[in-house]
Amino acid sequence: MNTTPARERVLSGHRPTGLLHLGHLVGALSNWIELQSAYDCYYTVVDWHALTTHYRDPSGIQESIRETIVDWVAAGLDPDRSTLFVQSHVKEHAEMHLLFSMIVPLGWLERVPTYKEQQQQLADKDLSTYGFLGYPVLQAADIVLYDARFVPVGEDQIPHLELTREIVRRFNHFYGTVLVEPAAKTTTVARLPGTDGRKMSKSYDNTINLSDSPEAIREKYRTMMTDPARKRRSDPGDPSVCPVFDHHRAFTPEARRAGIDRDCRSAAIGCIDCKADVAARVIERLAPIRQRREELMHHPERIDQILKAGADRARVVAAGTMKRVRKSMGLSEAAGR
Repeated sequence: MNTTPARERVLSGHRPTGLLHLGHLVGALSNWIELQSAYDCYYTVVDWHALTTHYRDPSGIQESIRETIVDWVAAGLDPDRSTLFVQSHVKEHAEMHLLFSMIVPLGWLERVPTYKEQQQQLADKDLSTYGFLGYPVLQAADIVLYDARFVPVGEDQIPHLELTREIVRRFNHFYGTVLVEPAAKTTTVARLPGTDGRKMSKSYDNTINLSDSPEAIREKYRTMMTDPARKRRSDPGDPSVCPVFDHHRAFTPEARRAGIDRDCRSAAIGCIDCKADVAARVIERLAPIRQRREELMHHPERIDQILKAGADRARVVAAGTMKRVRKSMGLSEAAGR
């Protein structure tokens, strides 16, 4: 079977460690959905990556995998146009990771920008494991298996992709030009703060989830942090430092947003009304997603079909890559392949 894509291939992934939220929608999902029309897209739920930080209690990973797929499809990823699959369902990821681990210098991994940062942020977890140190090696394997030409990333993720490029160059130097060196497809990522003003994250318990009910969304916005300097209703506000206004940037049309900006600065609108306005817009934006989500949750066999079809397609491509890799390294093929 010819696995050469008619269009250039894109690959990205998501760790199944909880429900998807608005930050995922505006930061990645919306971009992934647009890419479907121009690229051969592969999107994977990277459950082995989740084990790098959740190895002591992996009990929630399976449920998160299904929730992720449901949210992806409900938001607009089309299983007929994109290959949606689970990382561990394609065993070639483990084989490529193992072979990469033989050639990657430890110093390369120790200098990854987020290595020490995450150890500090997740101080309650024991991250002194090879899995955590070596997750960029597994990430590189995820990408190269599919001859991905592009990986959609924000500016802050470019150093991670550059490490993958270095690994590919080292491999190709040793064994010939076998693997495709991926390029960054830089995207403008809208970063939404959570309800407490910090980055929206499950670990901070400050998320507004795609699966939240309208009532839950209104309540979360009702208690959301605003401009800390605005103490009274009559005080003028500053939208540039207000987390709620960041949500207006993501969900409110420009003309209306300009009016809210003006009214906030003149104290013509209060924080309660401002929050109610953006809550209504988010509820409207999520309504079709929530409807499609409920339909999928009532038909679990559809989720199974999507995952099986995606894994079957992914395995064909991954097997072709591994055949080239083994040949270039002088490794024998197992009987029956």
